[in-house]
Amino acid sequence: MVFDLTLRTVIWEERVLDHKPEFRVVRSPNALLEAERMQRLENPGFGRIFTDHMVTVSWEAGKSWHDASVRERTPFQLDPASAVLHYAQEIFEGMKAYRTEKGGIVLFRPEENARRFRSSAERMAMPVMPEEMFLTAIEELVRIDRDWIPSGEGSLYLRPFMFADEAFLGVRPATRYTFCVIASPVGAYFKGGAKPISVWVSDAYSRAAPGGTGAAKCGGNYAASLIAQAQAAEKGCDQVVFLDAAEHRWVEELGGMNIFFVMEDGTIVTPPLGTILPGITRASLMILARDAGMRVEEKAYSFDQWQDDAARGRLREAFACGTAAVVAPIGNVRHAHGEFSIAGGEVGPVTRKLRETLVGIQKGSQADAHGWLHVIA
Repeated sequence: MVFDLTLRTVIWEERVLDHKPEFRVVRSPNALLEAERMQRLENPGFGRIFTDHMVTVSWEAGKSWHDASVRERTPFQLDPASAVLHYAQEIFEGMKAYRTEKGGIVLFRPEENARRFRSSAERMAMPVMPEEMFLTAIEELVRIDRDWIPSGEGSLYLRPFMFADEAFLGVRPATRYTFCVIASPVGAYFKGGAKPISVWVSDAYSRAAPGGTGAAKCGGNYAASLIAQAQAAEKGCDQVVFLDAAEHRWVEELGGMNIFFVMEDGTIVTPPLGTILPGITRASLMILARDAGMRVEEKAYSFDQWQDDAARGRLREAFACGTAAVVAPIGNVRHAHGEFSIAGGEVGPVTRKLRETLVGIQKGSQADAHGWLHVIA
């Protein structure tokens, strides 16, 4: 069969779904007892333990989306020739479910994750999942594993992903895919919580280039960053900062987070989209900063300018952001020719305020003026 996975085809596949998707729910016979679950929740770390269930949905050329189910979390059985193993057709998302101070369960802007998942799929020549199905899959998993959501500062990290599992060897889009959602109760992403982190500026490796997959959330982007992240760890740093691929001059993003700079006049600067991931936390912080009367500029910012502004006091704060870490202040910057500190290595007031506001909305302790919370229970 010849299969033409054009944009027209995938959009058509989305339009044929004009009803609310139904998921077959089969509870795990091996779900942990409450005592053992609570023991694991005492110190979950990040991405180390997982809930009892997962969601899977299949897609195949000519059949569209089918076999949607919530079932026991078990390993996949893959053919050695599965396309994902050879041609890396894979995308994913990262999002969280929160337990509010009043005991409710909410998601934060999940519609934006659904839209970004769609965009990533289009870039990677994969079928588009209808946004309603994406959201239903998330909701179903959170409902069945709601007891895994930590209280306090913790949350339930959700990982929706899709991969090509057609068995073939040949450079073309696959004709069969599996969509899955797994969940992991998590605490702080960085040890020590929201204290300032140190970063290593890489002048040897690039994360993305114009025309590449930098704006798609695909595993290959992160695989390409691992050697630079390992180098950062060798230098005693928490994260790596990537510069642009063409000139190795312009600051782009961290290995897994976007970056912001707070100037002496109160202006907040962040690199423009294009080769970087359009972070949902990034977009939310820009809105919150403008709500607070701050000017936010998306513009190119060079590493030389970063060093100069820090030395002259024009740069007051810098912070990274993402779903996993939320907001992480940057206190120390190391590079091949030296290092410098920002805000005396302390958490700056703008960084602190933006983080408190965002977390407050997510936890339900501050007003949700933009309607960002998606209530599940």
